[in-house]
Amino acid sequence: MLSYVSNLAFSGLPVHLSWRVMFAAGVVPTVFMAAGVFTMPESPRWLVMKGRVAEAKAVLDKTSDTPAEAEQRLLEIEDVVMDSSGDSGAWKEVATKAGVQRVLATVVTLQFFQQASGIDSVVLYGPRVLAMAGVTSNSLLLSLNILFGVAKVGSILIAMALADRVGRRPLLLVSTSGMTVALLVLGSLFAVFAGAKDNAAVAAVSVVAVMAFVMAFSVGLGPLAWVYSSEILPLRLRGQGAGLGTAMNRIMSGVITMTFISLYQGITMAGAFYLYAAIAAASFVFVYACLPETRGRSLEDMEELFHTK
Repeated sequence: MLSYVSNLAFSGLPVHLSWRVMFAAGVVPTVFMAAGVFTMPESPRWLVMKGRVAEAKAVLDKTSDTPAEAEQRLLEIEDVVMDSSGDSGAWKEVATKAGVQRVLATVVTLQFFQQASGIDSVVLYGPRVLAMAGVTSNSLLLSLNILFGVAKVGSILIAMALADRVGRRPLLLVSTSGMTVALLVLGSLFAVFAGAKDNAAVAAVSVVAVMAFVMAFSVGLGPLAWVYSSEILPLRLRGQGAGLGTAMNRIMSGVITMTFISLYQGITMAGAFYLYAAIAAASFVFVYACLPETRGRSLEDMEELFHTK
C-alpha cells in the first residue's frame, strides 16, 4: 500500500525525477526489514539438527499457544530430524511416493491459480485498465489505486480473523467465485462498451468490479494459498515443497505481468479478462474438488488425509 501512496505523492514531480525518487524511497522499508531480520528467531528444525534442542524449545515456547503445543511440535521436529536422510532422501521420496506427489501437485497447482487468475495485471496495471474504462483524471486514477490497496489490506485482515473460525475451504470458495464474477463483469464492460468515452456509469462500475476482484482475492486465494500450502506439506518435505510452490508462484507472476499488455492488444481487454475469469472459475473447481478442510487438523491428520506417511 505504501507503494500506491508513493505513486501519488511523487506524481507531481518531473518525469525524469519522479521514478528515481520513487525507487529511492523503496530503500527506507528495506532498511527496516533488514533490521527486523536480527530479531527473528532461528528455525527450530535447524536448531534441532544442530543439537541445540533447548534453544529450539525456547523458540517454540514463544510461537506456540500453549506449553503442551510447544512440546508436541518439538517432538514432531525431533522425529522428522531423526528419520531424515538429507535432501537426496527427501527428493527420492518426492520422486517415488504417490501421496507425496499428490501433496506437491496440490501445492504447485494452488500457487499457479493464485497468480494465473490475473491479480498482478489488475494491481500493477489498474490505472491503465480504468483509464481505458473511462476514468480520465490522473490524480483520481492514482487515488483509486490507494483505495484498492486499503481494500486489499482490509480484506487480508478479514481473512486472518475468519480463517480459524469458518475454515480455509469456505473462504477459498468464496474468494474464487467472487474473483470469477468480478472478472466476468470487467470483461463484459469492455466487450459491450469498447471505445465508449465519458461514460461515467461504465467508469463507476469498472471501479467497483476492480475493487470487488481485489477484495475477493485478498480474502481468500491471496493469503490462504500460502497458509494452506504450509499446512498440508509434511514437515520433512516442507523445504522442498515450499520451494516448488514459491517457484511456480513467482514464475506465473512474471508471466502474467510481462504478457498483459501484449495479451489485451492481441485479444482485446475484454478477451483478457474473460481468459482470467475462466482461470478463476477453474480455480473454484480445483478448490471444490481437491482441497479438503485443514482447520484444526494436526500434522498426523494431514499425512493420513493425503497418504504421505
